[in-house]
Amino acid sequence: MTQIEESVEVAVPVTTAYNQWTQFEDFPRFMEGVEHIEQRTPTLTHWVTKTDGVKREFDAVITEQIPDERVAWTTVSGDVRQAGVVTFHRLDMARTKVMLQFDHDPDGIVDTIGDKLGFVRRQAKSDLQRFKAFIESRGFETGEWRGEV
Repeated sequence: MTQIEESVEVAVPVTTAYNQWTQFEDFPRFMEGVEHIEQRTPTLTHWVTKTDGVKREFDAVITEQIPDERVAWTTVSGDVRQAGVVTFHRLDMARTKVMLQFDHDPDGIVDTIGDKLGFVRRQAKSDLQRFKAFIESRGFETGEWRGEV
């Protein structure tokens, strides 16, 4: 099991950053390798990813969600085993630190080698940078879900 921890500062208010992160179906716009996400219930998402020609599908459940603070998840079925949390930290009225922490369990020899070479960590860092570019270029979220889990 590998533990990943990355963060990024974004030039938007905490509510804007949090609201955008709750729009799971928009993740393919800034997460490389994510082809499609379907929000099946308020707490269940179905993911389709493709990395290095390997297509995977899995379900993830939101285990905790507190508006403007955190979104935690764990996979519950499929080809990927991980659990994590994204937290949102108000730096000032117009800036937020987004922190991603997750445990990733590589599946098979190719995943294990890629993990040892730091591919998962670099992917997480790149995805956060693309999130930053996405939300800052818009200046506002594409939607929101303010419920608690």
